[in-house]
Amino acid sequence: MTQTYRARILTPRSADEVHLIDDAQLVVGDEGRLVEVAPWKGGHCDADLRQHVLVPGFVDAHVHFPQTRSVGAASGPLLTWLNESIFPEEARFSDATHAQQVAVEFCQALASSGTTYALIYGSVHASASEILLNTMDAAGLRGLVGPVLMDRDCPEALQVPVEQAIEEIEGLAERWHGHDGGRLGVAVIPRFALSCSDQMLSRAADLAERLKLKVTTHLAETPGECQAVEQRFGRDYLSVYADHGLLQPGSVFAHCIHLNDPEWGRFKDASAVVAHCPDSNYFLGSGNMPIDKVIAHDIPWALGTDVAAGRSFRVPRTASFAYDNARQLEVSLSPRALFWQGTRGGALALGEARFGALEVGLEADMSLWRVPPWAESADELLASLFFDHDAPPALATWIRGQMVWSAL
Repeated sequence: MTQTYRARILTPRSADEVHLIDDAQLVVGDEGRLVEVAPWKGGHCDADLRQHVLVPGFVDAHVHFPQTRSVGAASGPLLTWLNESIFPEEARFSDATHAQQVAVEFCQALASSGTTYALIYGSVHASASEILLNTMDAAGLRGLVGPVLMDRDCPEALQVPVEQAIEEIEGLAERWHGHDGGRLGVAVIPRFALSCSDQMLSRAADLAERLKLKVTTHLAETPGECQAVEQRFGRDYLSVYADHGLLQPGSVFAHCIHLNDPEWGRFKDASAVVAHCPDSNYFLGSGNMPIDKVIAHDIPWALGTDVAAGRSFRVPRTASFAYDNARQLEVSLSPRALFWQGTRGGALALGEARFGALEVGLEADMSLWRVPPWAESADELLASLFFDHDAPPALATWIRGQMVWSAL
């Protein structure tokens, strides 16, 4: 059924340009697409939202489902943190009851944060990813999900043999990839090179190519991790992924903090994508991601909350940390650019052209936010949205025009 909203809307047009309509008429058609976005013309509306600001839903390029309850686990840098805080919690996801409870919490966290698309890491348990996909489906959420692949150098309870892991992802993909017109899908996710055998890395690449699944993993997050990879494999981190076939066009690599100039050139040539996770980088003391290198090489990138090393599910808060990261590197990264990267630009970087802006023809993925009465201009609205960390969660979130969260 067609829905008409009267609203103040703010939407990106590029990394430099935003479009603000103080009194807009926004019409969502029967298929969940925007059929009209224009100044208000009068007549009937189903809801008047002008007291707040309506923006596109946010895109999260990197988030961990089984770490939902681990936010604030301050046990040290990456490898220590994994062993002491994260692996014990992820082992609990063999229990279907625990996985179901956390899946509900995770979905509520995404929706209440205004996130309408996410690239989601599961635990090693395919059963837990199945539970999450079922929960997301019932909630009307959108994203890609996959169990992480680990078969060595981690607790035995989290090691899944290669053949079993590949067969389980094949099963998930058969049931879920492209579900409901592509609202839900499956990704291939080696956790990182250190947790995978050579066979696991190669088989993961083969599977992704065969089933046309997106690849995502971690890359060059800490110096210690990079050194351990080089000692084990005898070559740099990026080469390990490339040699196993995982450095593919559209592959999404989280962090990418400690790459050298030749690696950035090879990354660009491969048409790979960066998931920039600045809050996580600060929390674990991993370093400043060289966003200047990403921009200089014209590499596509998107923002990742990286919960639970990231401390919030809200992409706008991640954007504020991305601003801080850039400032520390003396790089200009404006709120308008961050708005683009957190919505339309992030969606395009991840290969999704169906959503990310409030424009005619795109799917109506939207979020509504309370802003102070003095925030009137586009820049004032963005300042409130990104930098006021005391602001409440989203007031409402829609995916394909269907409300998936409301605090109205």
